[in-house]
Order: sequence, then structure tokens, then C-alpha cells
Amino acid sequence: MSSRERILGRVRRALADVPPDDTPYEQAVVRDYLRRHGDLDVPATVELLAANLADYRALVHRTDAAGLPALIARLLAERGSATVLVPPGLEEAWTAQARVTRVEDRADSSPHELDRVDSVVTGCAVAVAETGTIVLDGSAGQGRRRITLVPDHHVCVVRVPGQVVSSVPEALARLDPRRPLTWISGPSATSDIELDRVEGVHGPRTLEVVLVSGE
Repeated sequence: MSSRERILGRVRRALADVPPDDTPYEQAVVRDYLRRHGDLDVPATVELLAANLADYRALVHRTDAAGLPALIARLLAERGSATVLVPPGLEEAWTAQARVTRVEDRADSSPHELDRVDSVVTGCAVAVAETGTIVLDGSAGQGRRRITLVPDHHVCVVRVPGQVVSSVPEALARLDPRRPLTWISGPSATSDIELDRVEGVHGPRTLEVVLVSGE
């Protein structure tokens, strides 16, 4: 018996005495809270996202679709990256101008192999302005969760305004809860009891977010 089967068996036993006509969970929980706060227009929402990303110590860049390949090439060159990990489905044009070795994401890649990669470039599913959060869901152009948690440098592309929402409830409405969701608010960091900040503990030390306008 697998761990999954064991867990699901326990769930079924816990729910054995629930009446068949019991109120469905979706109706039992009242969700009449505000979906967004304030009434910012699109440009103001994007500015709020950029400000909160920077507040979390992410490096924010802006460009249009035509300038994206050159910008990514510059960011990788400034980082001194010789290798870049690219998830399946990432647009090849994004890294076409970068003088690096593209490393394809493979299911059998070990954490040690991923750790030797200099940078990773991905897209995202949605970005939340109020919290400065980028959400990845593992779909095409984003890859598996571990490729954005092991390499030390992550370049994440956000399409503006199509992938930007104001609040977390708005983001949840766009996401599929069955997918592996990764919520990123700045580079990986933690603080000890003395409040000394340490970055790169369980993810990349450097997060660069590229806001691409003109979809």
C-alpha cells in the first residue's frame, strides 16, 4: 500500500459517518469577503506589484516583448551565468540572445545537478500586486517546482497586465488547486531569533522579475 492510498483510506474512514446529503464544502463555508481592496486602475496595480516586489528584495526590470530577449541576455551576462535551466514550453526566443548553455529540465535530474546550474528562467501563472507574490503552477514555461528552488538565480517573466491581479482572492480564482502551486514573495530568506536575515536557505538568493508589457 502506498502512502497516498494510506492517507486516502484514513480520509474515507474519517468521513464514514457524514450523511450523503450533508451540505457540500463549497456551500458550507461562507465566502462573502472582499475580493479586492480599493479601486486601483491597471497602471497603478502594476506599480503596486513592482513596489512590493522590490520591498521583498526582488530585482524588478521592465521591458516590452521585443526587448525581452536582450534584457534576459544582459541579466544572465551580468550574473556571469554560463548555464541556464529552461523548463519545457519556455519560449526559445526568450534566451536566444544569451551566450549560455541551455540545460533542459529532465525528470531524472538530481538536486546536485540542479545546484550546478547557474540560473533558471521561467514564466509564471499569475502575480499578486497587494502582496508582491509570484505564483507558478508547473505548466508550460514554468516547469517543476524544484527547478525554481535549487538554482541560486531565478529570472521570472510576468506578462503585464494579463498576468497581474490585485489580490490573493483574485489570484485563487485563476489557479487550479490540483496543480503544484509555488508562491514566491522575494528571494528565499529566513531570520533567526536575533532577526539576522539569511537569504538562499530554501530557494534562490536572487530573484529577478521581468515585467513585460505590450502583450
